[in-house]
Amino acid sequence: MTTAKEIMHSGAECVTGEQTLAEAARIMRDRGVGALPICDAEQKLLGILTDRDIVLKCVAEGRDPAAVRCAELAAGRPLVIEEDEEADLVLEVMEEHLVRRLPVINHPDHHLVGMITEADIARHLSQDRLAEFVTAITAR
Repeated sequence: MTTAKEIMHSGAECVTGEQTLAEAARIMRDRGVGALPICDAEQKLLGILTDRDIVLKCVAEGRDPAAVRCAELAAGRPLVIEEDEEADLVLEVMEEHLVRRLPVINHPDHHLVGMITEADIARHLSQDRLAEFVTAITAR
């Protein structure tokens, strides 16, 4: 049975709530990613920042990304999965909530240990299951 830990990529780099959106955008560019977790000093997850968030909630509003802090966009409680959960549950959560990235936390500390993205799913699933997943995520 495949677990979230086996699917995820570890070493997800966090930004702090105090970093600016401009800093986060540079990190995304340099790492070739479209989202970054926002964490506190203990690596506890506060939220997820996406490139889309930066564009729609900052730039499109006429705000300066160099002046807006990541914490301002860390609204709500992010969906997470524990590292020992089965791959089927990972897919259920991602499909049900239409998320393309899912932070993975350890138990009992709830520290961020990795992220699962669509690319990670593609590397670890059969072609049939991957097709079902992509259909579910993009159909709505």
